[in-house]
Amino acid sequence: MPVGRTTGRAVLTRSSEFPPPPRSLHARSRELTTLVAAVRAGRVDDGRGASAPPARLALVGGGGSGKSTLACALGHRVEALFPGGLEWFRVGAWDVLTLTGMLALRFGVPLTPRGRALSRVRAHLAERGPTLIVLDNHEDDRAVAALLDGLRDVPVTWVITARRCLLAGVSVFPVVPPLVTVGRSPFPRVASLTRLLRWNPVALDLADALVAAGSTSAADLQAHLLAEGVDRVRVIAHEDDLPEVGLLVDVAWRLLSAPSRRMLAVLAHSGGDHVDTVSLAELAHLGPRAGETALAALTRLRLVQEPLAGRFALHATVRHALEKRTRGDSAAYFEHYLALLEAHPERIELEQTHLFAAMDLANGSGSVGAAVRLERLLSRLEQGQAGDSTASRLRGRPPRSPRT
Repeated sequence: MPVGRTTGRAVLTRSSEFPPPPRSLHARSRELTTLVAAVRAGRVDDGRGASAPPARLALVGGGGSGKSTLACALGHRVEALFPGGLEWFRVGAWDVLTLTGMLALRFGVPLTPRGRALSRVRAHLAERGPTLIVLDNHEDDRAVAALLDGLRDVPVTWVITARRCLLAGVSVFPVVPPLVTVGRSPFPRVASLTRLLRWNPVALDLADALVAAGSTSAADLQAHLLAEGVDRVRVIAHEDDLPEVGLLVDVAWRLLSAPSRRMLAVLAHSGGDHVDTVSLAELAHLGPRAGETALAALTRLRLVQEPLAGRFALHATVRHALEKRTRGDSAAYFEHYLALLEAHPERIELEQTHLFAAMDLANGSGSVGAAVRLERLLSRLEQGQAGDSTASRLRGRPPRSPRT
């Protein structure tokens, strides 16, 4: 729920789903200034009572280039311009019906009948006033195009992050690793590795953490990376398959205890966007104290991200590196999150993507028992407003679209 929400037409503030300010923003002041100006241009009155249309910005760049960090920093920088508040949705490859449902669920908008869902979201956004919405990790051009075009007449400034973007009607801002165009390093402690790691912020952050922890030196790390062929030219599977990140994850992996490794495996194979500390420990088969110690090691080496307070995730490039060396238990995720929502249906907003993943698993497995259990849960959720929109959407939702 948004922080500071009140009743009626009251001003909203930042959603609790919007990430906290980035812990660091290396050498991004120029890009941030440019983006702030672009946002303000869509919020300027022309003197005759009319304003320019709200901006639609697409931050486009390779895996680990810093798109999400920049979008988050932008939101916090321009927050005062948006009395309707800030919202953050991780959209991935969801279809347009699910995207509409995500917005409706967040805003408390009914989804039945389904043909009126988008118009109800539009009415809500028109009433709440100027709002900034980030659609993070966009992958499905058709889905996002349908959503944005259907909501083109509302006072919303849209910020999209994507590895590639084939959308007309949006302003594309290329995002490259910071300081690459001037040949400087954003991480002085590992400046000697900057070119070798191709200025990639995720790789440099991991390298910096390893050196800061006293686990290695920049010189030793450089020798190891060269020995492992980090400078070789090779074909990669997709945008998240970055050898420099994978090699650094390998170095960090050897420093971790078995409990920390189990936590990484849980995050690498989770179908949801982020996992809370209690669920993370339980799925890794750890007690509270052991879980706290294991998570502290991952945090110290900067292997995990904390998009929301107390909820953890992996950057897509780190996740890909870990998927190849770990195994997940889809049945365990299914059981954990269904039991959690059965006991605490009020957590549906935070755990909705885990429920989507459970639906996909049940659809793929053909298990009658799983389908019956999900049907019972959805029936319970329908008794509440938020659950009504979630359950109605999920009953007719197609499986998750494949990664593009």
